Amino acid sequence: MKSMTGYGEAASQGRSAKVLVQIRTLNHRHLDLQPRLPREYLAVEEEIRKRVREKISRGRVELFVTRTAVKTPVRRLEIDEKLLEQYLQSFRRIKNRYGLKGELDVSLLADLPDLFKLAEPETREGEERALVFKALDRALANLDRSREREGRHLTVDIAKQARELVSIAAALSHESGKIGVKIKESLVQKEGAEAGIGTAPTNGGASFKGEIHEETVRLRTHVAELGRLLRKHAAMGKRIEFLLQEIVRELNTISSKAPQLPVIQLVVAGKEHVEKIREQAQNIE
Repeated sequence: MKSMTGYGEAASQGRSAKVLVQIRTLNHRHLDLQPRLPREYLAVEEEIRKRVREKISRGRVELFVTRTAVKTPVRRLEIDEKLLEQYLQSFRRIKNRYGLKGELDVSLLADLPDLFKLAEPETREGEERALVFKALDRALANLDRSREREGRHLTVDIAKQARELVSIAAALSHESGKIGVKIKESLVQKEGAEAGIGTAPTNGGASFKGEIHEETVRLRTHVAELGRLLRKHAAMGKRIEFLLQEIVRELNTISSKAPQLPVIQLVVAGKEHVEKIREQAQNIE
């Protein structure tokens, strides 16, 4: 069992850059992936999403990738020689057409638009792509260990509540048997009265309606399945939530069909344990 909440990070370094990947996961009904990438790595965003989906099936995932240059990059000043040639040809043409004198001052070139530009250093795309996924895989592994640790704590808490539900389901099954006996006694007394036999009621005149044997059997089945789920290692949060709904459904039916005080008390206690499990299950993947 894994918790939906956790944190993992990892870094990898190459000749040109250091890459840091940080992943934080939070509770969410579905998978909600929120990557934050530097522009240099936008091309690999879909592959990053794919690798995360292979590891995480549920929860909000906040993923941050940070790139730091290992050395201060050296930018180059470049001149657009073709554009310069066009400028010079235009100056010569103007000079000849209008009979202008004098020579072109080199300092004038600095004011010509788009003639000079600073070239950013090229990134080693293949090397940095490998760095990103190396850090990502390590961060996901660290995240997984974090979620498993938290999941073990959740398992202990939920298992404790599940054991209480086992006891309550057994007690309700016992009450079902007692109610069945009372119903039979009531039927015997009714048949005796109809036949003119003056048998005195043994239950104080109370009418024991509501056979709940089938409901208690289903309840014990659901509770047993909950215990089996807790021993598995796959994603099970949604399955647990579904089982809790079924358990509450059976408890409600039992209390409405057999509103005797011992039954009601057991049902109320059972619902309390279900709610405690539900609170914890919201953190399970």
